[in-house]
Amino acid sequence: MTYPKNILIRNIGKLYGINEEPYSFKKGKALAITGIASNQYLYIKDGTIASYGPDSQCAITEPHTPIDAQSGIVMPTYVDSHTHIVFAASRDEEFVLRLQGATYEEIAESGGGILNSAKKLELTSHENLYISAKKRLDQMIAMGTGSVEIKSGYGLTFDAEIKMLEVIKELKATTDADIKATFLGAHAVPTRYKDNRDTYIDIIINKMLPYVAENQLADYCDVFCDQGFYTVEETAQILTAANSYGLKAKIHANELGVTGGVQVGVAHDAISVDHLECTTESEWQVLMSSDTIPTLLPGTSFYLRIPYAEARSMIDYGLGVVLASDFNPGSTPSGSMHFIQSLGCIYQRMLPIETFNATTYNAAAALELQDRVGSITLGKQANIQIIKSLSDLNQIPYYYGSNPTDITLLRGKIQ
Repeated sequence: MTYPKNILIRNIGKLYGINEEPYSFKKGKALAITGIASNQYLYIKDGTIASYGPDSQCAITEPHTPIDAQSGIVMPTYVDSHTHIVFAASRDEEFVLRLQGATYEEIAESGGGILNSAKKLELTSHENLYISAKKRLDQMIAMGTGSVEIKSGYGLTFDAEIKMLEVIKELKATTDADIKATFLGAHAVPTRYKDNRDTYIDIIINKMLPYVAENQLADYCDVFCDQGFYTVEETAQILTAANSYGLKAKIHANELGVTGGVQVGVAHDAISVDHLECTTESEWQVLMSSDTIPTLLPGTSFYLRIPYAEARSMIDYGLGVVLASDFNPGSTPSGSMHFIQSLGCIYQRMLPIETFNATTYNAAAALELQDRVGSITLGKQANIQIIKSLSDLNQIPYYYGSNPTDITLLRGKIQ
């Protein structure tokens, strides 16, 4: 890979996310701890973090591109470990229906929701899907996101699901962002299989999964395990098949009810269980005894006006958490991780430093990227954002709704 001229960032007011210790997922009280240093420089060479330290001691003499941080913040880019940014069109008509009193479940049962997106996607070309998804990804990068998971799941037929995954593959090849692809053929049950669910599950297991694995189109397999969608037994069947093809699990769990999604995810060594708006201490106990990562999606709660996952209680219980955007056309049409931090603070009673770790350091583990991104560490990939207008991390969630990121660097390249 060819890198641009080396980059020297000087006049950094505060450098956040410094970590030179062996990686350890932050849980409980540790979630409120990160390395911070004032009046720093940071030097990027060949796309990686080469050195940092007191600005007064900077002695870099080799050719480089200078950047003045203007006494602002420098920190790692966000890792957004749960998104659905490949979709054909908005669902703003459903937004209006919800304002008129319809629930998410009622809209889904009437052919809206995921099935609505599937109809639109089936008629949209690969090229147009790529163009629209690339625009969304570029917007996310401009807001400080550097690593993204993208799911399929708006296809629900063999051809449409593969089309989505091939779009994600093209995004991987044409951007500096780190992208992980997740196969989510079990996002909803297609209308034509409503009374014959086993047939569709058989298509997922015996047709879709073998093709996805053989053509290396996905890193993970997801199932929407929740009331009105896939049962625990169906989820276990699909995840067992996915594992046989080398696809690790990352599942939707407990968004709409306490349905056993956490337990089945942990039983299948899921990298993460995502949503968790509906959990009890039983779920927390299961998570405490596992390596499965609780991933919370407060943007969904905000948009759908449903309960928020109990982040404060989970952290006080001793768990570590990740925050992600869930950027999608139906329940979270936004990829702003700045705003996700605001929601984590305001509605989930997290501290700003906890939301920072939950969107960077911990989030890297939810995509198995902890050795490459998520902290300011010598030798790590230079995925950096520069925020010149702010002087303290607390101000990011405080000034909700804005995009304070001035410069995003990915793999040492200015975006």
